Amino acid sequence: MLEGLKFKLGAHPINWVGEDVREHGSDTPYETILDDICRLGLKGTEMGRKYPQDKETLKKELASRGIQLVSQWKSVLFSDRAYHEQELAEYRKHAAFLQEMGSKVISTAEVGGSLHFDPRRTPNEKEVIPLDEEGWRALADGLNAAGKIAQEYGLKLTYHHHGGTVVESPEEIDKLMALTDPSLVYLLFDTGHAYYGGAEPIHVLRKHYSRIAYIHLKDVRQAVLEAAIREKADFVTCIRKGVFTVPGDGCINFLPIIAELDARGYDGWAMLEGEQDPAVHPPYEYANNALKHIDRMYSLIGSGEE
Repeated sequence: MLEGLKFKLGAHPINWVGEDVREHGSDTPYETILDDICRLGLKGTEMGRKYPQDKETLKKELASRGIQLVSQWKSVLFSDRAYHEQELAEYRKHAAFLQEMGSKVISTAEVGGSLHFDPRRTPNEKEVIPLDEEGWRALADGLNAAGKIAQEYGLKLTYHHHGGTVVESPEEIDKLMALTDPSLVYLLFDTGHAYYGGAEPIHVLRKHYSRIAYIHLKDVRQAVLEAAIREKADFVTCIRKGVFTVPGDGCINFLPIIAELDARGYDGWAMLEGEQDPAVHPPYEYANNALKHIDRMYSLIGSGEE
């Protein structure tokens, strides 16, 4: 399966243990996650909250299964310049850890203005606060500075456009790419978050391919998304309702996406993501089905039926 695929495929632990919805998979041990990834024949993963925090233990557990730690999420608060010094110091620590683990990219996302991730927000607030022009400039300056730090450690800062944040829509992705230095700030292209934010994922891929250094492959359940929009549900509520799933189980057409990556020779990492309740959607089964779906897409490309 997946013979001839040019890019490297891994699985995110968020399929087994939720990050934004903490009750999802809360009793799942990290050994189950890593064993399942190994059984799937995959060689890459991102850091998850259940993985060992001790570096030597983590290295041992990954190495024993032949799995590479590809990245780890890093929240930043660069849109407020008062936080730059503190945030950049933390970013350096993060980069040092990932370098030691052999990673090459840092998944990075701005939390300023977000409803669920901004530490300055209060629980009774209901909407994301968009950035003003100074906020955008501050964010770009902070990301450029963090990108230089990443380079010092042999890493690339890959910006993760993300639902429920100030860089969610296609227009916001465009603006961030325009304001940042292309030699310092790259893009983490996420199919599910692109669609959630109102974009056609293939359009984002084609428009910003030169900046893409990392990929998350995620699908969206259209009916759940439409209901959430009608109800004005916030991002975390959408996850609880099951808006996201793995490729092949939702509404996104992955054929042109896989074809585009193949034609351009993308050889970086892509992570399978579902971000749904593992008690309802068994992670190994869903990930295996996603692999079969990608394999079918790749077979169609090879046969010229795209």
